[in-house]
Amino acid sequence: MNLMVLRTCLKSPIVWLLIILGIYIASRLTNLTALPIFTDEAIYIRWSQIGSYDAGWRFISLTDGKQPFFTWLVMASVRLFQDPLFAGRIVSIVAGALSIIGLYILGRELFQKKYVGLIATILYLLSPFAYMYDRLAIYDAWVATFSIWNLYLAVLLIRKIRLDIALIFGLTLGVGMLNKTSAFFSLYLLPATIILFDFKQNKKIHKVAIWIGLCLLAALMSQVVYSILRLSPFFYIVSQKDALFVYPLKEWLIHPFTFFQGNFHGLFDWLINYLTWPMCIAIIASLFFPKKYYKEKLLLIIWWIAPFMALALFGRVLYPRFILFMTMPLLLLAANFIDWCITSVRPSFLKWTLIALCCAPSGALSMQMMIDIKTAPIPVSERGQYVSDWPSGWGTKEVVSFLSQESSSKPIAVYTEGTFGLFPYALEIYLWKNKNVEIVGLWPLEKTLPDAVKKSALVKDTYFVSNFTQEKIDWPLQRIGEYQKGTNQKSYMRLYKVVLPDEQ
Repeated sequence: MNLMVLRTCLKSPIVWLLIILGIYIASRLTNLTALPIFTDEAIYIRWSQIGSYDAGWRFISLTDGKQPFFTWLVMASVRLFQDPLFAGRIVSIVAGALSIIGLYILGRELFQKKYVGLIATILYLLSPFAYMYDRLAIYDAWVATFSIWNLYLAVLLIRKIRLDIALIFGLTLGVGMLNKTSAFFSLYLLPATIILFDFKQNKKIHKVAIWIGLCLLAALMSQVVYSILRLSPFFYIVSQKDALFVYPLKEWLIHPFTFFQGNFHGLFDWLINYLTWPMCIAIIASLFFPKKYYKEKLLLIIWWIAPFMALALFGRVLYPRFILFMTMPLLLLAANFIDWCITSVRPSFLKWTLIALCCAPSGALSMQMMIDIKTAPIPVSERGQYVSDWPSGWGTKEVVSFLSQESSSKPIAVYTEGTFGLFPYALEIYLWKNKNVEIVGLWPLEKTLPDAVKKSALVKDTYFVSNFTQEKIDWPLQRIGEYQKGTNQKSYMRLYKVVLPDEQ
């Protein structure tokens, strides 16, 4: 009887979805903090700590032109978990779990097959792109989550044309915009869903008119939600910050295609590197097999290619994480092809060989990242930022541990190279409650020992942390420790004690 119950349960897609979620959580939590904090994480977590304990700074991220939704979530998380880095990264893990659920129901809705959605969740689980950003305390996992759910609601709206769907859609659009400007793409791409409309039905003009009205209502509601940011006097900085990463139209018109080719090649290389070639081939094959769902496939292609080309055209400063949310529709296309392989390809040996060839490279890269991120073959730009160059925080734990021990019975001061970013924020995150530690950022570094540092060293033990400068610093310093950035033998974080000449 128990065996029959087990067999019945295993035939349920919901049971398999729960199993996949369990594996997802285990995979994302494994060695979660093995990769040290990096610059952006330090900024966001520190903002969240400040906002969590001071209600007047709940919009603190707007001071740097960043929308606050992610930091709001981390403000709650840092109250629950002792390790601030874990608290920040667990928020992204939650986003990934919601993405898995969203992919399941979106795949089921688009292709009217539960198993397409289920396969898409497995592809997400294996995806090295998702694996990387589900485990970092930055905005982009939530950008992907909102893009999936917004697409699902947009599909539901065109198929069912209901007021309640439009209201929920407007809410998710608005909250997504509170997270990152990229969420505006979900609004801009909404008209593309008209390709799913059944023009053979009765009263089609009337229904299209109602749909247009509901779309306008959802758009209006999203802007009402987004207008919450206007409560802060720093709201204007958002547009200034966006202009650092994408060219404003007036500036772009001066050189419309000058950077397009370079941007496109860079974005495409990142896409291939993270999706892997076999998965890309599966995505292309999905356009031909199975020979149906052409409208749904076209919509997914539009949902990918429109923001991808826009970023290639207008991008000023690009990072691989900017295209994470664009890959979500591609996972659904690959899932549809794999579902076709399962049901149509014979013999079984060929079927499972094709599926293994599609999925194994992604799973292998994710496994490498889980075991040892230092040697995993991730894109060079990612390696420099997260693993092996000055933005990465190798040595932070050791420096914090040393300073905590030294300050256990006496006041100390620590000066850092940098006033914003990894330092001093990485130290403030862990030591801000320690009244015996004074943390001060310095930038730029003076050629001689600054007077403030000298005065501090006369009255208490004073330390200095260098992170960017690799050349010898001509100050009276005694090196305490140096910490290599990943496998890069030319980049180190160094901890020094300030030792004035008469103390030597």
